[in-house]
Amino acid sequence: MDKKERVKKIIKIFNQLYKDAQCTLDYENPLQLLISTQLAAQCTDARVNIVAKTLFKKYKNAQDFANADLKELEQDIKPTGFYHNKAKNIKETCRIIIEKFGGQVPDNMDDLLTLPGVGRKTANLILGDVFGIPGIVVDTHAKRLSNRIGLVSSDDPKKIEFELMEIVPKESWSIFCHQLVYHGRAVCKARKPECNKCGIIDYCDYGKEYSK
Repeated sequence: MDKKERVKKIIKIFNQLYKDAQCTLDYENPLQLLISTQLAAQCTDARVNIVAKTLFKKYKNAQDFANADLKELEQDIKPTGFYHNKAKNIKETCRIIIEKFGGQVPDNMDDLLTLPGVGRKTANLILGDVFGIPGIVVDTHAKRLSNRIGLVSSDDPKKIEFELMEIVPKESWSIFCHQLVYHGRAVCKARKPECNKCGIIDYCDYGKEYSK
């Protein structure tokens, strides 16, 4: 069975197990999702959601963030870690959004990548979840699981993204990556995967070794 066939089987199972899989960051508009993804670097989504709840009441739009006092913004986002850099990136991102994009979050990869602190992972998440443009989001779960399953053999997120694009049907790109997150948290955990509970063990290289 080639990788494309395996992915089809895995998607069929994931669509039963995690049919409602979606981004686990809370947001009400594109800017909130963009800022939350910047805050989520080296931080859990759960913690970001707690911080963001207060943050988005205080700063309601790109203008508010662009005009924010840097030291004050740093304190507002401090629990997410790396707050000096994140605050600087958020302020600069919002300034660019106002000056170059009319106050709106860009809807294409090239423009999104011009924003500070925004890489392909964040851009693909924005494109898929906000604008309905399919993208492969390679976060820690997608990286770990795609290697364990045997769909890719690389630690390079960009290489993983393009390899998955070749074998995952385009219409499934966005939800498949969310499903990998759900499966990674519930079953295929970083330290010790619970292969005995895994619904896709028959299509997983690591699982086949486990079941021997």
